[in-house]
Amino acid sequence: MADRLNTPTLDRVDLPSDLKGLSDGQLRTLADELRAETISTVSETGGHLGAGLGVVELTVALHAVFDAPKDKIIWDVSHQCYPHKILTGRRDRIRTLRQKDGLSGFTKRSESSYDPFGAAHSSTSISAALGFAVARDLGGEGGDAIAVIGDGSMSAGMAYEAMNNAGHLKKRLIVILNDNEMSIAPPVGAMSSYLSRLYAGAPFQEFKAAAKGAVSFLPEPFQEGARRAKEMLKGMTVGGTLFEELGFSYLGPIDGHDMEQLLSVLRTVKDRATGPILIHAITKKGKGYAEHRADRGHATAKFDVVTGEQKKAPSNAPSYTSVFADALIKEATRDDKIVAVTAAMPDGTGLDRFMQRFASRCFDVGIAEQHAVTFCAGMAAGGMKPFCALYSTFLQRGYDQVVHDVALQRLPVRFAIDRAGLVGADGATHAGSFDVAYLANLPGFVVMAAADEAELVRMVATAVAHDEGPIAFRFPRGEGVGVDISEDAKPLEIGKGRMIREGSRVAILSFGTRLQEVEKAAEALEARGVTPTVADARFAKPLDREMILALARGHEALITVEEGAVGGFGSHVAQLLADEGVFDHGLKFRSMVLPDVFIDQSSPRDMYDTAAMNAEHIEAKVLDVLGVEVLSQRA
Repeated sequence: MADRLNTPTLDRVDLPSDLKGLSDGQLRTLADELRAETISTVSETGGHLGAGLGVVELTVALHAVFDAPKDKIIWDVSHQCYPHKILTGRRDRIRTLRQKDGLSGFTKRSESSYDPFGAAHSSTSISAALGFAVARDLGGEGGDAIAVIGDGSMSAGMAYEAMNNAGHLKKRLIVILNDNEMSIAPPVGAMSSYLSRLYAGAPFQEFKAAAKGAVSFLPEPFQEGARRAKEMLKGMTVGGTLFEELGFSYLGPIDGHDMEQLLSVLRTVKDRATGPILIHAITKKGKGYAEHRADRGHATAKFDVVTGEQKKAPSNAPSYTSVFADALIKEATRDDKIVAVTAAMPDGTGLDRFMQRFASRCFDVGIAEQHAVTFCAGMAAGGMKPFCALYSTFLQRGYDQVVHDVALQRLPVRFAIDRAGLVGADGATHAGSFDVAYLANLPGFVVMAAADEAELVRMVATAVAHDEGPIAFRFPRGEGVGVDISEDAKPLEIGKGRMIREGSRVAILSFGTRLQEVEKAAEALEARGVTPTVADARFAKPLDREMILALARGHEALITVEEGAVGGFGSHVAQLLADEGVFDHGLKFRSMVLPDVFIDQSSPRDMYDTAAMNAEHIEAKVLDVLGVEVLSQRA
């Protein structure tokens, strides 16, 4: 696709080794062309634009100075890896980004040897880089280990755990703090304030002399002057004291868009570093295109490069996320004990609107899911009604706290689990596949899944009213069904499902939003003379024993359907049926769950095709279990 843009320098680069023959001036030109190529690519594919634009110069400098893949460059979260992918032999496929059978939107070990560590959750890079460094020193693969971590990711405890251990081990390790003051949401907390003070006192040019090398790296004649510059820095700002106390040599802050500074610092570090080094680089998210937008181009649909207008399909129904936000706001106007917590995702979870209405009752704790869960537990113990709003994939990071701090103490924390099921272009790393299984096995936990947006509103009301212990409700990404939502939604009776349609021979018991596909399958089956009973379980825990056992008694076959991995709703139903001796009398039982694989990125529809969980698959499962021979395929 090189003919789309005038990129003569970039056209000479197939692999990072090709950068070795370029002058510093040519590297600056390469960065400009790489930025243009990144913008052009994301305009066609959609994706995370701003993070990559902020590290274009850094990406070029790293690959020019270090020797990947021998040297391990680890991008934290890796939203920012598109320029890296272009320089590492994947330019010819870059416009397949985030598409079926295309490149992942994140680094991925199975995709390229230049992706030494896969990442899509934050704050893992320093731990992984330290692991590579120790492996190297124990006779494993050689080379430097370089972690590039954003200021938002530095709000997570795991980053400090890794730095503390790295400082103790004193291994040669390079951490680059990519500080753009702009993660997904504005970064929060004392760390963010600390970083701001590090460079608030003076413009970049006053730092250049000190930034080009730590004192111990410089030749002897220059060390005294550099020491004075460093002391001046410490007097003017806070300096790198925190990082130095953790055992890191601190360099910076430097201008992350100044190729001269970057190359100078990286070359010095490569030549002279012995222990752990932290390079503090200031960058602009969205640099060169989207830095003036509110989100700096964090996540974008396909767009027009000239106008910036995004090409989003018109919405016919409100999103589940917005329905949740509206319902919670309505409940909070009536109940001043309701509080809401998110972990650096106020926009993604809909809590940005809640925050506007109830600023004192809404908390963004940064990328710190473990803290978020226990913080909610403390508020629940203190008499509040906390809603912990996290994506399913991110709640995994706080699982010990869910078990130990919430469930064990039977505290009424309300978990609003967004992005349940398969989520599309973000792929396997963001799939909400496991929350039903990992929550429903906990004693005293109530676990619900909304079949549509009206049910979601009732589940919010149910969670508000439930004070006997923890409760969770899950809902998918994307638009709702378009059903009417009651203005006065009543709480559900705990553990009670609902009948959707009465039939015979086979009952389909759905949990969650696959209900729409179940109903399509039921209509197709009726055309074949099979009239299934359809029920919506609503609860994976506690199960509606009465309804499930009645379905088992009244039908020769029972099929459960859920948007989750094995071990979840269907497994609990099977356990109930086994305990009640139902299988002793010949019931045919099948459980439709997500397959035992990580499903790569595609459209949600295609991903559920891969999972064999769309209407046609449900129809085929019914016919198979009943032994109905299909004589002809439907068109």
